[in-house]
Amino acid sequence: MFVGHFGELSLSGASLATSFVSVFGFSLLKGMASALDTLSGQSYGAKQYHMLGIQIQRAMIVNLLVSIPLAIILANTRSILVFVGQNADIATEAGVYAIFMIPGLFAFSLLPCLLTFLQTQNIVYPMMLISGFTTVLHIFICWVLLFESGLGDKGAALANSISYWINVLILAIYVKFSSSCSKTWTGFSMEALNSHEIVTFLRLAVPSTVMSCLSTWIFEMVVLLSGLLPNPELETSALSIWLTCKRLTLVWRIHTGLSSAVSVRVSNKLGAGHPKAARLAAGVVLTMTILEGLLIGLLFIFLRNFWGYAYSSEIEVVEFVAKSMPTLAIVNFFGGLQRVLSGIVRGCGWQKIGAYVNLASYYIVGIPLAILLAFVFHMDGNGLWLGILGGLVVQVTFFVTITIQTNWELEANKAIERVYESAT
Repeated sequence: MFVGHFGELSLSGASLATSFVSVFGFSLLKGMASALDTLSGQSYGAKQYHMLGIQIQRAMIVNLLVSIPLAIILANTRSILVFVGQNADIATEAGVYAIFMIPGLFAFSLLPCLLTFLQTQNIVYPMMLISGFTTVLHIFICWVLLFESGLGDKGAALANSISYWINVLILAIYVKFSSSCSKTWTGFSMEALNSHEIVTFLRLAVPSTVMSCLSTWIFEMVVLLSGLLPNPELETSALSIWLTCKRLTLVWRIHTGLSSAVSVRVSNKLGAGHPKAARLAAGVVLTMTILEGLLIGLLFIFLRNFWGYAYSSEIEVVEFVAKSMPTLAIVNFFGGLQRVLSGIVRGCGWQKIGAYVNLASYYIVGIPLAILLAFVFHMDGNGLWLGILGGLVVQVTFFVTITIQTNWELEANKAIERVYESAT
């Protein structure tokens, strides 16, 4: 939002860098940590509380190690983007932005582990207050580093890194000293370094990562592909606004919240041996998501002529965004369903199935269709979104079918076996 003040090139570069950092950083780390959605959630439901602390330590160690090669990749962002055909000026801006995001990469390797650790215990309000405090502080940090320091969009990246670390440190202090975590956090343990258990963790973490990355990368690839369109500055700027509307505002956060809630609820109930409660939780959250998607879609359409002004003063960008808002509203609807259904998948431990579904939906249907519409039929940015929409529809259809046909009693038995096998 603040980066747009510095012009279309800076906005494009920051958007491209954000996509690149997400592709080769955050989505990988979050995917690795999402194995905890299954392991910790089901352990808590089975009242194996001591396992949560060991599992979070194991996830943190793995994520920190993974962050090292990812940081090297981010340091070479400009060269990689130029090699794949991106505009040189935009790639340069993106490269500088990505370098300033590297400190935040290591903080983010720990953040999803801490959040999942608290979410699986239904510790929501303290986490919400900590995030709220960090957000308020982030606004101040952004203003200082963007406008007062003269760093420009580099300050935006540095502000993100600082805020990530602040969030991590406050959450770590809460976990260490709060009585709410006394049963689940008993201090550092050498059990976290058990090689057999690390391999067991990776068997779930790797497909979790593949599933998460295949889903996240599709939206980032839209931005990367937009850089190859005839007017890359306009297309990338407009797409960055669309992605901000979808992913960085309350819209995406609502989907994320519902996805986390259903993942925790389903995993807890399966671990506790309550399959009917798990099925009910899945049905309730899906109903809420449908209603939310319809409401937000109407809001996007009615306010389509004003959305662009929140991020850019360029009239061409604002008008371009307005024309594509109806498409974005439909994408948001199916994206919300996809997000929540993915939460059910994580809660049940179906990450391998999810990875195959995401691969087929996005990379056999979505991306080829997007390229066809954007570059062959010359629908440009709108064609990219319509292609992704096709992939979303296929993915949601698969996940809904799988969920409806699930034998919840069998899944509860599998969850209990998984928990006690890990505890022994």
